[in-house]
Amino acid sequence: MLDLRGRGTSITGLLPRPELTGDKPSAVVAEILAEVRHRGDNAVCAYTAHFDGVENPHYRVSSDEIASALAGVSPQLKAAIEVAVTNVRRFHEHQLRPEAVVENSGMTVRAFQKPVRRAGLYVPGGRAAYPSTVVMTAIPALVAGVAEIALCVPPNRTTQKVAPEVLAAAALSGVTEIYAVGGAQAIAAMAYGTETIPAVDVIAGPGNVYVALAKQQVAGHVGIAAAFAGPSEVVVVADQTANPLFAAIDVILQAEHGPDGLAWLVTWDEEVAEAVCAAGDAYLETSSRAEDVRSTLAEGGYVALVDDRDAAVAVIDAIAPEHLELQIDDAVSLARRVTNAGAMFCGHLAPASMGDYIAGPSHVLPTYGSARFASALTVTDFLRDHHIVTIDQAALETFGPHVVALAEVEGLPAHAESIRVRLEPPAS
Repeated sequence: MLDLRGRGTSITGLLPRPELTGDKPSAVVAEILAEVRHRGDNAVCAYTAHFDGVENPHYRVSSDEIASALAGVSPQLKAAIEVAVTNVRRFHEHQLRPEAVVENSGMTVRAFQKPVRRAGLYVPGGRAAYPSTVVMTAIPALVAGVAEIALCVPPNRTTQKVAPEVLAAAALSGVTEIYAVGGAQAIAAMAYGTETIPAVDVIAGPGNVYVALAKQQVAGHVGIAAAFAGPSEVVVVADQTANPLFAAIDVILQAEHGPDGLAWLVTWDEEVAEAVCAAGDAYLETSSRAEDVRSTLAEGGYVALVDDRDAAVAVIDAIAPEHLELQIDDAVSLARRVTNAGAMFCGHLAPASMGDYIAGPSHVLPTYGSARFASALTVTDFLRDHHIVTIDQAALETFGPHVVALAEVEGLPAHAESIRVRLEPPAS
């Protein structure tokens, strides 16, 4: 419980934030990346056996296994995945830009987008199955026009395989290249390539701190889509109009993802804070994920009491949360004042779970404060902007002297001469 009342919007340095990127995990990740880069499949298989308890020298999932998984899922789950695919595709198709042509006195610039050739997608697994993350990563890439998509998913320790729900979601999304490998070794395999996994151009997808750090460390060698997509985060802002049970469950729904996450309740009403905490305690008495939730809340669960809406905005922007829920009166108005948040959900009937599964925008969102400079995964993470410049004689005569002036002041005589020889060709 953080009582920030009386401080107004001056909360700099008062908000705790768990340290996720210490020396130990960074060093472990660096070692894994180096081993996979130099030893390829042998290192991937060794780390999979060590971390996941799965011995699997042939870790590409067969087409027969994918087809069997799709045939075996329930009609209800298949329908839910198909609706998610439709909604996510519809949203992301609006992000595509047509070719632009800019004419300027005989100088023409054509700007257009091209997809990367090959994308690598990471879907968490092992302890749980996340078919939704398949949809939320694959569909933006496919809408962008990526020709080849490789999907890496940790195998389940008990079954020794990728969860059938995940395979079904891949099939329904249009992805058939799937590998039963997770962790930092999966990121390394996609970044550097192995005998089994050809290297990719861009990697996208959320994961634990080791996966997130691995993506940071391979950035530059390969493109890393979106931002630091690590352990889940939520800030729920509630006022006297909020239903305490709604607010409590929405704090819990992100905390149940597991360790290292952040879950905040922010309010300017002490009675609301007490009611939400009580509702959360009551809910957890019967929750099957109570142990995971309590563990996450013990390390990263906070209630912030603030003076008013202005102070709440200051707290939100300082945290820069992955998910923001505004269960308050006139929620949209306050949302427009927020600068730093990955995804915002306004009103009492809009839990973050709608965004996690079905709303349309990708649920791969910036965490660990990276919402200050990054946003959700979009088609643009898989696209590159290209441009073509053409110039006629009139444009050369109009703009060329300005190029000469700029080149000369920068001490680049060949740049200037490239214009002069075209404006005043040497005598033959």
